[in-house]
Amino acid sequence: MTARYVTLSKFAAETGYTEKAIEVKISRGVWIEGRQFRRAPDGRVLVDMQGYEKWVEGQREPSNPARAA
Repeated sequence: MTARYVTLSKFAAETGYTEKAIEVKISRGVWIEGRQFRRAPDGRVLVDMQGYEKWVEGQREPSNPARAA
């Protein structure tokens, strides 16, 4: 079974992105909390593999639902 949420180190090992590259994407707002990553109750950052796949494929959720209609 593949986990939906993975640690930065596991994500880096599976994709080739460095942990630093992931942190930069988060800090620059390229990855959005609740879409490409989440924070666990203990504060740890976890990558949402489904959100990452959508990001890679260029599928973006509308930021303003009224505009999407």
